Amino acid sequence: MYGKEPAGEKTSLDMDNAAEVNFIRQFENLPKKLDGTIRLFDRVNYYSCHGEDAILIASIVYNTSNAIKFIGSKTKKWPLGLPSVTLNQNAAKGFLRDALTARQMKIEIYSQEGTGRPNQPWLLTRQASPGNISQLEDLLFTNHDLLTSPIVMAIKVMTKDGVRTVGAAFADVSSRELGVAEFADNDLFSNTESLLIQLSVKECIIQADDKRTDYDLAKIRTMLERCGVIATETRASEFNPKNVEQDLNRLLNPKHAAQSLPQLNLKTALYSVSALISHLSLLTDATTHGSFSLRTHDLSQHMKLDASALSALNLLPTPGDIGGKNSSLYGLLNRCKTPQGQRLLRVWLKQPLVNKHEIERRQSLVETFVEDAEARRTLQSVYLKVMPDFSRLSKRLQRRMASLEDVVRIYQAVLRLPELIDTLEGIQLDKEDCKIIINEVFVNQLKEYSTALEGYIELVESTIDLNELGSHNYVIKSDFDDTLQSIKDQLIQARDGLDSEHERVGRELGLDIEKKLHLENQQVYGYCLRVTKAEASVIRNKRGYIELGTQKSGTYFTTSALKEFASSYQDLSRSYSKAQDSLVKEVVEIASTYIPVFETLDTVIANLDVIVSFADISISAPIPYVKPIIKEMGSGNCIIKEGRHPCLEVQDEVTFIPNDVEFLRDTAEFQIVSGPNMGGKSTYLRQVGVIALMSQIGCFVPATEAEMPIFDCVLARVGAGDSQLKGISTFMAEMLETATILRTATSSSLLLIDELGRGTSTYDGFGLAWAISEYIVTKIKAFSLFATHFHELTTLAHQNPTVRNLQVKARIQDKDITFLYTVEPGVSGQSYGIHVAELAKFPESVVKMAKRKADELEDFGDDAEVTPDDSNPFTKYSREETEEGTKIVKQFLNAWSSRVPSSSKDSGVDEKSQATLEEELAILREIAAEYRDQIEANPYTRSLLDSF
Repeated sequence: MYGKEPAGEKTSLDMDNAAEVNFIRQFENLPKKLDGTIRLFDRVNYYSCHGEDAILIASIVYNTSNAIKFIGSKTKKWPLGLPSVTLNQNAAKGFLRDALTARQMKIEIYSQEGTGRPNQPWLLTRQASPGNISQLEDLLFTNHDLLTSPIVMAIKVMTKDGVRTVGAAFADVSSRELGVAEFADNDLFSNTESLLIQLSVKECIIQADDKRTDYDLAKIRTMLERCGVIATETRASEFNPKNVEQDLNRLLNPKHAAQSLPQLNLKTALYSVSALISHLSLLTDATTHGSFSLRTHDLSQHMKLDASALSALNLLPTPGDIGGKNSSLYGLLNRCKTPQGQRLLRVWLKQPLVNKHEIERRQSLVETFVEDAEARRTLQSVYLKVMPDFSRLSKRLQRRMASLEDVVRIYQAVLRLPELIDTLEGIQLDKEDCKIIINEVFVNQLKEYSTALEGYIELVESTIDLNELGSHNYVIKSDFDDTLQSIKDQLIQARDGLDSEHERVGRELGLDIEKKLHLENQQVYGYCLRVTKAEASVIRNKRGYIELGTQKSGTYFTTSALKEFASSYQDLSRSYSKAQDSLVKEVVEIASTYIPVFETLDTVIANLDVIVSFADISISAPIPYVKPIIKEMGSGNCIIKEGRHPCLEVQDEVTFIPNDVEFLRDTAEFQIVSGPNMGGKSTYLRQVGVIALMSQIGCFVPATEAEMPIFDCVLARVGAGDSQLKGISTFMAEMLETATILRTATSSSLLLIDELGRGTSTYDGFGLAWAISEYIVTKIKAFSLFATHFHELTTLAHQNPTVRNLQVKARIQDKDITFLYTVEPGVSGQSYGIHVAELAKFPESVVKMAKRKADELEDFGDDAEVTPDDSNPFTKYSREETEEGTKIVKQFLNAWSSRVPSSSKDSGVDEKSQATLEEELAILREIAAEYRDQIEANPYTRSLLDSF
C-alpha cells in the first residue's frame, strides 16, 4: 500500500554522534504539536520520523517494531534512545495520502534550507490537514486521483432571544469554491450535523475554548467527533467580519461584485467566512485572487442524514474495511470511470434530493442508459475511461504548474468530444421527454464546450510535436521558434556524429553494433559504448579506447571523438530544454485561459459518469433493479415488493430472501418487527433505509415494484455502542440517539429503530420502548420500523389502528433452528435466544440451565399465589403502596425537571460540558434529600431506590 523499498535502496539515518546530538536538541525544542498531527523530516532523498510518530508509522507502514532504530543517549522518556524510522519517497507519499484522506491526520513537514551545514535549523516548510491539502497536493496527487474533496468549514454560533443561529462557511480550495449557510438549530445541533454530512466536511474551524466552559462549543466538539471531523481551534479574534466584504472582492471571480452578493446578508455566516479565509491564508496566495466562486447551501434541498444513519446504512467504506468493495453502498454503486465521477457519487449519496421533479429527471436519464446497453458500454469503455480529471488539471494550469503532458491529456480528451456527442445523439429513445432531458443535460452543453475548445485544439497542434508522443516525449515543435529550430539542427548533427563513431568503432573492433557493441546514454557516464564482459578483452591495452568501468551488464568505454560528440550533445540538449521552457510557459499561460470551460466540462462528465454507473449496476445486479414511483413529500404510501438489500445480495454464497414492505398513510405507519436473534430484523430495517435513499438519488432500486414517498430525513438507530471513555454507557448512548429522533423527526421522516431499551432492566426497558413507540405513533406519525424482543410491545397494535405487527420466521425441528428470513404479518412468540446459544456451541450444561430457568420463569407467571419474597415489583406490593409510590416518583421527577436550566434540558451526557453535568447532579442530590423521608417510608419507592 505504501510502496516497498526497492532492493539496494534501503534508507537509513546517516548521522554521526555530533549530528545526532544536534538533531535531538532541535527536535525536543520544537513547538508542541496538536493531537492527531504527524511530523516528518525531509532529508532530500528520504524522510524520517521520530518519537511517538516513529512508533506509529512503524506500526502502520511496516507492521513491525523492527523498523524502529534508536538514536542518541538513553533518557527517562526514551530508555533506549529516541525512536526513529525512515521512509523512502514512495513510502512517505503513500503514507501521507492515507493519513490525509483516510486517517484524518494533520501533517507537518520540516526541512533544512541548506544541506551544506550540518547544524542548519529545521524549519516548518509545509503543512496540510484533511480540509486543506494545497501545500502537498502537487507532491501527493500528481499521479494519483483525489477521490474525495478536501472540504474545510468554519462554524460560529450566536444566540439571541432564545434562538440559536449557526453561521457556517466552507471551502474547497482544490475547486476554488466558497460557500455559506445560516440556519436556526436546536441544542443538539442536528441541523449542523446534517450540514457536515451533506458536504463531507473533513475539518472544522471553531473558536478556542481553553477552559472548556462554553456549553455550545462543548456540544459542537462532541458532534464533530461523532461525525469523524477534525476540530481545529483558533483565536476568537479570527471570527471578525469587519473586512470580509473587501476580502471577498479580492478572492471572487471579477464577474461577481461582492457588494451585490445576497450572502452578505447572512451576518452570522460572515464571522465564519472571516475565520476560514484567515485559516487557509487565501489572501497571501496571489494565484487564488479572482478565482473563487461563492454559493449558498440550503439544507432543506436535500434529505437530512446524521452520523448514526450514515453508519447504520453503510453508505461509505470505512478505513480498514475487510468486507470488500460491495460492503458499502458507495462501493456497490461505484462503476464510475473518472475520479470526478467518483467524487460526485459521494456527494449524491450524502445529498439525496427532495425535489420530485429533479429525482424524476435523474430517473429518466438512468432509464435511458438501462434500455440502451450498447450506448452504455460504449460510453464507459471508450469515452469516459479516457477522460482526465479536468478539475485537478485546471488547478495545475491556474497555478502555472502544469506540464506539456497535462496540456496534451486535455487535448486528447477534447478530441473525443464530437464522437461522444454523436454517441449520445444516436441513442434510440421511445420517450420524447427522455430525449429532451438528454439534450438539456448533456448534448447541448457538450456541443457548446466542444466549439469553445476548437481554439485549444489549434494551440496544441501548432505548438506541440505530436509525433513524439509515441515515445512519451512531450516537446515543443522545433519549427515553432527559430532559436529552437537552430538548436534542433545542431542536435541532429551531434547525434549523427555519435552514430557515426559507433559504426566506426564497430568496424575497427569487428563487433556487430546491433548485438555486441551498444551505444547507450548511461546514467553516470553519459553517452558511451558498452560491450559484454566476454568481449571486454577487445579494448584492453588498445590505443584510443578509454575504459570507464565495469558493471553487471558489461564494460563501458569511450573514445576521444565519442566523448566530444557526447559533450556537444549534452550541452545542446540543455540549451534546447532551456529555450523550450520559456515556450512551455507561454503555452501553459494560453491554455489557462480555457480553465472556465474545463471546469464546467468536468461537471458534465462527472454527471454522465454517475448516471451511467447507476444504469450499469441497475441492469447487472443478480436481479435487475426497478424504477420506483416517486410521490411528493408528505403524501402517498411506501410500498416495496420483494425488496432486497443491494449489498448483501451480491455477496458470494448468499441467496437473499426478498421481503415486502407496506407503509400506508393513516393505516399502517408504525410497524413492530419481532422474531429471533439472527433472523434478519436488522437487515430488514437497513434495506428499507437503503432503498429509500437510493430512490432519492435517482437510482433504480432492488425490488420488483416500488412506490416511494419523498422523505425529509432518515433516522436510524440500529445498535448502540459504549462510549465509556466519555462516561457514557451503552444504554445512555442509546437514549441520546433516541432523543435525537424524537426531536428531529417529522411526519415525513423514515424512522428505523432496532432493539430499543435492551441496555437496562426488563421493566424499565419495556416501559421506555412502549412510551417512545406510543409517542412516535400519536405525535410524530412518521413511517417507522421498530424491531424488538419485547413481545408485550406488540399489544400496542390493539390500542392504535396505525400500528401493525410483523415477524421474522424461524422453524424448529429436532431441536435444530432454521432461520427462514421471511417477514410476515403476525407476532413472534419467542426470541429463540437459547437456540442461538446452542448454535454458538455453548457448553451443554449452560444450555440446560438456561432452558430450566426459562421454564421456571414462564411457570412463575401462571402461579396463583405470589409470596412476599417474590422479586417482581408489580406483584410484591399492594395496589395502594404502588400507586402512592408512583405518585412520589412523579413529584420527584417534576421537581428535578423544573429546576434544571432550560438550556440543559433534553441534552445527552455526550453533548454536555463537565460543569453542566456537575450542576445537574448537585440539583439531583438536593431534591433527593428533600424527598428522602417520603421515599424511605414507601416500600415500593424504597425497593426502586435499592435497585439503583
